Amino acid sequence: MCTTSVTMSSSSIVADVLKRLFDILASAVGLLFASPILLPVMFLVWWQDKHSPFYVAPRVGQGGEPFRMVKLRSMIVNADKSGVDSTGNNDRRITPVGQFIRSYKLDELTQLWNVLKGDMSLVGPRPNVIRETDLYTPEERGLLLVRPGITDFSSIVFSDEGDILAGQDDPDIAYNQLIRPGKSMLGLFYIEHRSLWLDIRLCVLTAVAIVSRATALKAVCGILSDLDANVELLQIAARAQPLVPRPPPGGTRIVTSRDGNPFT
Repeated sequence: MCTTSVTMSSSSIVADVLKRLFDILASAVGLLFASPILLPVMFLVWWQDKHSPFYVAPRVGQGGEPFRMVKLRSMIVNADKSGVDSTGNNDRRITPVGQFIRSYKLDELTQLWNVLKGDMSLVGPRPNVIRETDLYTPEERGLLLVRPGITDFSSIVFSDEGDILAGQDDPDIAYNQLIRPGKSMLGLFYIEHRSLWLDIRLCVLTAVAIVSRATALKAVCGILSDLDANVELLQIAARAQPLVPRPPPGGTRIVTSRDGNPFT
């Protein structure tokens, strides 16, 4: 029994080391190859209002520790002062250059710096603001056991998040009702089945999703099926049906507020 425990522990350590080495190598190469795209866009962001092209966003990382996530700024200066954390594609805070940045997910590329530093991983549950993690159910707090990532299953499944939230009266509540439940379920599923091979496949599919979201969704459903995901998770990942409000994992009621009692 003792031998099995040591073997499993050693295997886990090796997997973590390989994942970190992959993160370092891929993020360093990614920053190098992305620089011909990032540098001109950074200049355009600065040129439109003469302010920093970066937005340093406070996020909650592994173990609940805060960190500063670097994003290419797609909104007006001090957009975060509005108190709204979720963003629809019709959000008036998005600048003209920001629309282009968001269309091609260029704001995510600068997060490769956070991966290189060790704040994030290439693949893992997307990091959230503290106002959202404070709402986590005990089950959802499992999302904080690993480094957050630039991409994962949910980044592909909900790559149209801006379209989902566009026109919503309260984008933050709509996020909690329509996106958070599936996003958290997919994040927890990833943690349970994470591997270097899965990370590589998800990185490739994230790029594919920019060109053909339908192809990427089909491939994600195939991976989930191979990993014995339940019917509910497969239905969420397929995105064939309209999103409907549902409770988050471990919850029994739908979120209706981010203050006080967040449930109905």
